[in-house]
Amino acid sequence: MAERQYETIIVGAGSAGAVIAARMTERAEREVLLIEAGPDYEDNDRAPRELLDGTRNAVTTHDWGLHHRPVPSQVLFEFPRGRVVGGSSAVNTCIALRGQREDFDEWAALGLREWGFDACLPAFKRLENDMDVRDEWHGADGPIAIRRHTADELSPWHGALLEGCRELGFERAHDFNGPRTGGYGAIPMNKVGGVRQSAARGYLTPSVRARPNLSIRASTMVRRVLFEGRRAVGVEVERAGAIEKIFAKRVVVSSGAIMTPPLLVRSGVGPRALIERLGCTLVADNAWVARRLLDHPGTAIFIAPKSMKSAAFPLMQTMLRYSTRGGLLRDDMQIQAGSFMWTPRWEFPALSLMATLQKPRGRAGTIEITSAEPSARPKLDARFLDDPWDRDALVDALELMHLLAESSAMREHVLLYAHPRPKAFMRRAGLEAHLEVACASGYHPCGTVPMSADDRRADGATDGRGRVRGTEGLIVADASLFPTIPSANIHLPTLMLGERFGAWLAAEPPT
Repeated sequence: MAERQYETIIVGAGSAGAVIAARMTERAEREVLLIEAGPDYEDNDRAPRELLDGTRNAVTTHDWGLHHRPVPSQVLFEFPRGRVVGGSSAVNTCIALRGQREDFDEWAALGLREWGFDACLPAFKRLENDMDVRDEWHGADGPIAIRRHTADELSPWHGALLEGCRELGFERAHDFNGPRTGGYGAIPMNKVGGVRQSAARGYLTPSVRARPNLSIRASTMVRRVLFEGRRAVGVEVERAGAIEKIFAKRVVVSSGAIMTPPLLVRSGVGPRALIERLGCTLVADNAWVARRLLDHPGTAIFIAPKSMKSAAFPLMQTMLRYSTRGGLLRDDMQIQAGSFMWTPRWEFPALSLMATLQKPRGRAGTIEITSAEPSARPKLDARFLDDPWDRDALVDALELMHLLAESSAMREHVLLYAHPRPKAFMRRAGLEAHLEVACASGYHPCGTVPMSADDRRADGATDGRGRVRGTEGLIVADASLFPTIPSANIHLPTLMLGERFGAWLAAEPPT
């Protein structure tokens, strides 16, 4: 029997892959096989409760089991990433922030002219159904519903953050996805009635799944991309212990910023020395694959509540954005209230104030690939706090969070400071010591297979449309491509990227 050949294989059904598959197959002449390592719940309303519940993160049963080290003095921490159709969009906190004009204009300034903000805005609008804001900045017909909690929906602690910010003289922000992004207000979120609006729910609807030109294979691990010479011709997959080869005219890797680099390397695409050390066959010597890891460093203070009513889900609802002293970009710090303490292992009643630095200056982190086995996990070293300015900015944020917690609105919910203890706030050195043990990731990994302009080939692994240098027929399309990190959670920028690649690939048959 002749082997089946697809037109396009997409590896990974997350925040980029699900979008690309849905948009490409709007054109009847495009044919897509979408492959996902995790399970698929075809009826989104009957998915496990943890995937539906947008009030908290879900990582207990649909996770890759990754770990990272935020700073050298710390132990390894869990690094949640979704392993399910929908990817991390199916398990995350549902924060729907675009970033700022300057984030994408920065990409354009690097020569990636197709990625300036004005070029990206139509895709941001196309992906969203903003239920609160109707203006030229927002979409009303997209697959992802976005709304902000109203005043009567706020938990006491989240409402108190807004009042505390007002007491300290900050301005109110009514739309963090508009032209003015600073101030305090309700966070735009992709959840409605507490239900997470994941990429799977928004894009892989029953009508999309019914298209004859879309096939989905879940619970299927892609072991490697297959090549004839330098041309990608398919993938080798494993499902339930059985290994097979599937062929295609084009392969799109959308496995996410952590899992895309290992797949490329074990397929023979990456730094020559690494590929030879792991015993793989070299296809393309591409120095930028897995060369760095971008992420947002953060810190927090933890508070015991006076009343359990304050320590209740949703986990996040409100936020303050402000400009750091001497920052690279305006409104480059986020402070959010946490109304319940959650880790991948435990949940317990406590309050928190969390700060995340959106444009760090320090060295990029590292993603180390130590084995060519598909089951192996890369080692992640964030290298947060390498830069003294990053440290100072986060210590400043700790001081501001203490002022917020001492505001009349927030103080009424505070029983005692659990960590750090009150004496840490008396001296800056005490907060510096706290930062050393309480620095963590914003869980926004990106930039591990960065794109660069054709006249700056030495600065990136792919061109501006994700075509992997040194190969043919192989495209990367996920947050791995980001040349710099946006000043926001990366979920919406990744959906936007998926929208753009979906349009491009739908219009371009494989060559």
